[in-house]
Amino acid sequence: MHKHVEWDDPGERSVLRYYADHPDDYRPPERGSILSASYRGFTVRVKVAARVEETSIGEVVALIADDNGRRQQAAGDLSLGDTVRLPDAYRALEPRHPEESEEPEEPEEPED
Repeated sequence: MHKHVEWDDPGERSVLRYYADHPDDYRPPERGSILSASYRGFTVRVKVAARVEETSIGEVVALIADDNGRRQQAAGDLSLGDTVRLPDAYRALEPRHPEESEEPEEPEEPED
């Protein structure tokens, strides 16, 4: 059974919007594809197990915080390993996540 998810509207990061301008580059998702969507400030990656009409069904394989790029085990009521339905209309291009290894730089101390 799949978990019901209220995906965030992808807005300008919409995959469908992008491919409307680049139709020659489009390939429909297939079994094994990794798709992305937005959910409550996280990028969710879903590994496709099946397709039904214009919806992918698959396992959540990553939850990445948009603000710091850190991977998490859960976000809200969504967890790694959950099976979800991801309609094509909610697929999103991933934002540039800060690298986990990037530490904020310490301000330099003024010299006396």
